[in-house]
Amino acid sequence: MNFFRKGLVFRLRPIYLRRSVYQTRSRKLFLANKEAARSLVHNRVAHFLKYYSPKHGITVGKIAIRNQRSRWGSCSKNGNLNFNYKIVFLKPEQQDYIIVHEICHIKEFNHAKSFWDLVAEVIPDWRKLRAELKKVGNNEL
Repeated sequence: MNFFRKGLVFRLRPIYLRRSVYQTRSRKLFLANKEAARSLVHNRVAHFLKYYSPKHGITVGKIAIRNQRSRWGSCSKNGNLNFNYKIVFLKPEQQDYIIVHEICHIKEFNHAKSFWDLVAEVIPDWRKLRAELKKVGNNEL
């Protein structure tokens, strides 16, 4: 399959992995999926901010997509969010949980009850999703 970009032709080649997607640190896989992850995250963050921004005054700084070894996402004190590109390989409800989790850290920079109440406003079954992600994380991430 050929793709064109500013007069250049790019030919996509399959990427073969020796490990599962969640275990690999492949730079090729990261580069092949980084923009898909960026698009997904930006769209979902915008979607969830329609709820959280007016109700809780939450605003997001920069959003970065990274090839992290052991985290699905992180939040800085400045409100910048980082997400693992492997989020594109998860189920949509798991993706949403990760994104909402990090958005909520902008207001509550801890895992206190008030933080989980904030997450539960949009993701009421967060416990089940968190347990599923821990299984993926322990076995494969």
